[in-house]
Amino acid sequence: MAINLQKGQRVSLDNTMRLALVGLGWDTNRYDGGFDFDLDASVFLLGENGKLLRDEDFVFYNNLNGRNGAVVHTGDNLTGDGDGDDEVIIINFEKLPAEIKKLAICVTIHDTEARRQNFGQVSNAYIRIAKLEDEFDTVGEPVLKFDLEEEFSIETALVVAEVYNRNGEWKFNAVAAGYQGGLEAICRSFGANV
Repeated sequence: MAINLQKGQRVSLDNTMRLALVGLGWDTNRYDGGFDFDLDASVFLLGENGKLLRDEDFVFYNNLNGRNGAVVHTGDNLTGDGDGDDEVIIINFEKLPAEIKKLAICVTIHDTEARRQNFGQVSNAYIRIAKLEDEFDTVGEPVLKFDLEEEFSIETALVVAEVYNRNGEWKFNAVAAGYQGGLEAICRSFGANV
């Protein structure tokens, strides 16, 4: 049974967890703007200072693999159609180098300005963590779930959660911090060259 978290809540992850599935899902509210609603999941692999150590540590739809398989994005969902996870990221804790102290899990809206879209038009958004038995497991054992219940009426980018290392133990923080300015704004906050 997965633990349901609230914003700001922190929990320790199972210290036997070697592989984790991070599933992000969402639905769009009724929207008649003439464009598909394309949300994008991404992960920033951060050092002690909370910044990228190199640009390749930004894992997203154009860079699906970070640190030789330590973090893998399984592909871009352009519409969010269907039930369950819309985008999936796999974390291999054994492959993460010691210099990576935090993973910031983010969701942005693609081409937000041109399409005039924001997170106020999104509902049923969530992030879930599942413990995978091995690299062939695609579902995993549910560990925790964080429903994004806040109203983000003008935000176009979200830091949904952080997975961080404290004294050798990986922990999960339900953040739900909104940004305006889409992907560019969130990239700049983590020190990416854009």
